[in-house]
Amino acid sequence: MKNVIHVKPQQMINAFLVFFVVHTTQIGVGIHGFQRIIYQESKQDAWFSVLVIGIVSHVIVIVMIKTLEMYDSHDLYGINREVFGTWIGNFINVIYFFYCSVAFFSVLINYIEVIQTWIFPLLSTWFISATLLLLVIYTFLGGLRVIVGVSFFSFMLAFWLIFVLVFPLQYSDPQSLFPILESKFIDILKGAKAMTFTIIGFEILYIIFPFVKDKKNIRKPVHYGLLVTTLMYLAVILVSLTYFSGEQLSKTIWATLSLFSIVQFPFLERFEFLAVCFWMLIILPNLCLYVWAAHRGLTGMINISAKKFIWLFSCIVLLLTFFIKSRIQINSINNIFGQVAFYIVFIYPLFLYVLALVKKKLTS
Repeated sequence: MKNVIHVKPQQMINAFLVFFVVHTTQIGVGIHGFQRIIYQESKQDAWFSVLVIGIVSHVIVIVMIKTLEMYDSHDLYGINREVFGTWIGNFINVIYFFYCSVAFFSVLINYIEVIQTWIFPLLSTWFISATLLLLVIYTFLGGLRVIVGVSFFSFMLAFWLIFVLVFPLQYSDPQSLFPILESKFIDILKGAKAMTFTIIGFEILYIIFPFVKDKKNIRKPVHYGLLVTTLMYLAVILVSLTYFSGEQLSKTIWATLSLFSIVQFPFLERFEFLAVCFWMLIILPNLCLYVWAAHRGLTGMINISAKKFIWLFSCIVLLLTFFIKSRIQINSINNIFGQVAFYIVFIYPLFLYVLALVKKKLTS
């Protein structure tokens, strides 16, 4: 097969590290305010929407792994060319390249907005963007193993933030969760779909699979990563539903950060400042993995070095940030990207698996 990827042993990673890759790509800027979006659809049953999207993610991952196992040393870009042919396959690959690029841009501008809203309102967008992009460039040029290492340390250093939710629990009212299942099932499904922008990231498995040493052991780390992510979002939504009133939650843009704002220590009055700054550790793997995935797609179509790509990519992203000037623009990008991501992440893998299965049977 001409699309086989030959990976050097020093470039490969152990299967257990995929746990950190999957989890850190799913925990990004979406967790800051996903509660409002889901609550608008499924009200106090929003936590059921989180469970539904979590279960669906596990199903999609099973389909992804089965597809990848048909083409052992291929990534998604190579599989597209094998299944659809060179021309159509490359056209789909271009779409996926832009998907990864827009995902990168969306994470970046959302985090910049959070910094400017909560900590440094007068700090210019280009300065924050340039600083973050320099960090991404430095990490990206280190290669996949460095990026995966950043994912590992991101998880280890930032996981403690979830335990801060204990503080707002003392002001929570569990009665806010009742009556259970009052919302229609279609509304719960709409809430699950609305969470697409927040839960995506595990599709990076399509690109990272050929770089895993012990591929037969990849299932457990991936599913454990999804499980931890789902439980984390479930904890956040349950605390939010019991802490805020329905009217408050439907109007609070960054509900998670608002929960952090009530936390106070004798040595630290504004804990949310620390949380926002610490969040840079969480979004850095997001940014690096998406730009790495975009680069993998582009190199399959044109010959461009990693160094040239990342500098050109970063300059374009930096220029685009100058055009983002309002919350309305960011919200529009999030909504449009979320709609597209739903089909790319949750629908396309099913379609690709069926076609790959049919083609395998016809050619065997």
